[in-house]
Amino acid sequence: MTTAPPEPAADRAGHIETHGADYIPPADRHGRPRELFWVWMSANVIYLYFVIGGVLMLLGLSLWEALAITIVGNLWWAAVGWLAISGPASGTPSVAIMRAMFGVRGSRVFGAGLGVVIGVFYEIINIAFATLAALALVEWFGIALPAGAEWIVLAGIGILSFIISVYGHATILKLAPWFSAALAVVFIVLAGFVFGAADFAYAPPPLDPSEHIAMILLGFAVVASSPLSWGTGADYARYLPESVSKARVALWTALGGFVPAVAIGVLGVVAGTAIDMTDPQLTVAEIVPAWFMPVFLGMIVLSSVANNVLVAYSTGLYALGLGFRVSRVATIVITGVVSTAAAAWFLFLAPAFLDTLNSSLELAVTVLGPLVAVYAVDILLRRNRYDGRALADERRDGPFWYTHGVFWPGVIAMSVATTTAVLMANTTLYVGPLSVALGGADLSAIVGPLLAGGLYALLWLTCAPYRDPAARPTAHAPAEARAIHEEVPA
Repeated sequence: MTTAPPEPAADRAGHIETHGADYIPPADRHGRPRELFWVWMSANVIYLYFVIGGVLMLLGLSLWEALAITIVGNLWWAAVGWLAISGPASGTPSVAIMRAMFGVRGSRVFGAGLGVVIGVFYEIINIAFATLAALALVEWFGIALPAGAEWIVLAGIGILSFIISVYGHATILKLAPWFSAALAVVFIVLAGFVFGAADFAYAPPPLDPSEHIAMILLGFAVVASSPLSWGTGADYARYLPESVSKARVALWTALGGFVPAVAIGVLGVVAGTAIDMTDPQLTVAEIVPAWFMPVFLGMIVLSSVANNVLVAYSTGLYALGLGFRVSRVATIVITGVVSTAAAAWFLFLAPAFLDTLNSSLELAVTVLGPLVAVYAVDILLRRNRYDGRALADERRDGPFWYTHGVFWPGVIAMSVATTTAVLMANTTLYVGPLSVALGGADLSAIVGPLLAGGLYALLWLTCAPYRDPAARPTAHAPAEARAIHEEVPA
């Protein structure tokens, strides 16, 4: 009988993780791929997917169309699993691996910069809605809070969100199964009430054929936006030994997101046949007993905190990729304080902006879809051969400095694909001209990734040094080899 190797001192549950965006040496590697399932499940057993399922019904889709879109849109989790295999191969987080596809300087914009901005946005939303649910829970119990106490509630949510991220990787692994189990139990009970009230003969008002197609594509974009927002699979797989099965890393990562996203999304779809899903936090009371409402509100709080644990951890790593010489703990604390303060401002001082911020995240898929695609194609072209020590080298004569710190195939592919995706987007705040020309169809979640991946592969293959993915000149290689390595696309 084999036993797992002991956790190294650098990554032990209950102790603050000492590694940041640096290379994890073999002596500090440990664990098994199946642990990734619980990490991703704990972050994805969330209320958001229940809301997304309801949104599909609000678009006027039939029950079976909405169920099919829920499954197909979440197949993007396979891409998240594919990205995760770069973690054991390199021993570095995603933000470091992105230096291979954008260059040291390029990755500070298209990797670290975008990651921090999107991460902080999601942290703000999670904190705000967890606070709203917590205040509703207090009100349900009839507790009258003194003036200003809502600020204390929000601060408590913020601390819970970030303290686990500060402790880091091993602590997240340790707590993930408990978060997953507690949240899953609530959703299983909720499922009983939802299916008991469901109207399986539900038929929405008929739509014009062109509008119908547009709503199907829009629904797909809404569902796909969730898995496409997770380009950080390597962050949680980088501590696994390099020899670990990459297929199992991909499988357990993908399943950890896919299973809860589909299961909870289906609940939202089915609930949409019985109640108005415009504000399910209130209308769900129509189909559940009174005793379950505080449990439901508590689930919203816990799931938002659990999701923020992973978001905050990866945002801290992204911040390290900006080039500042600070610790991982410092970046999590700084981004956490900024996010909590911003959430307080949006929630209590300028609540109208909270809806605007939430709606603006719908556009995130126009950036994150192409980013995931470029990353996925780079893994394929390099055959997942990443040198973690070389990726950590940010010197001007380092192997990933390329041309003035930029790898143009990645930068060009991201710029072109993101621009095209924005023009094709159809969101609450903005409808792109190409979407208007297509009758309101939102193809951003399809065209953006396909264009980015295809263009990146084409440009990558025009660079002579990259025809052989195993050729990885280092800072110690002869000067002429480094000069060839810095060639730009033909």
